Amino acid sequence: MTETTKRLEELLKSGSAYLEVASDSDLKHKRLPGKWSKQEILGHLIDSGINNLQRFTEIQFAETPYRIRKYEQDHLVIANDYQHAETGELLSLWLALNKRINQVMRQQTETALKTEIILPDGQLSDLKFLMVDYVDHLEYHLKQIIH
Repeated sequence: MTETTKRLEELLKSGSAYLEVASDSDLKHKRLPGKWSKQEILGHLIDSGINNLQRFTEIQFAETPYRIRKYEQDHLVIANDYQHAETGELLSLWLALNKRINQVMRQQTETALKTEIILPDGQLSDLKFLMVDYVDHLEYHLKQIIH
């Protein structure tokens, strides 16, 4: 898990470095109708952080295998109106959530990382997969924001 937590720290650094200097027009520009702006992608990463922090902590004490429930990402981006939010507020929230997630990841034992989960498609996996997948997902979307 050490490699994953270090990777998350690096992604937070590069993401915040970009977001701190990016213009509002760049962040709020929609390249195609019906697609998210960079700011809405950041909002999606916040929603992902909220949902995964809850998952990562509930897995510690919930009945196993822990069932991962899908969340409505498009509806959440609209409901939270990330497009019209203040970028600084979103950046602060995104960083705070991910610092907490990183702390939760760092404290996991090898036994805890093997805790079984059921993915939304019914497949069995474990907490370690879920945590690594979270960081992979964050990296994928950060590349969309930065490039």
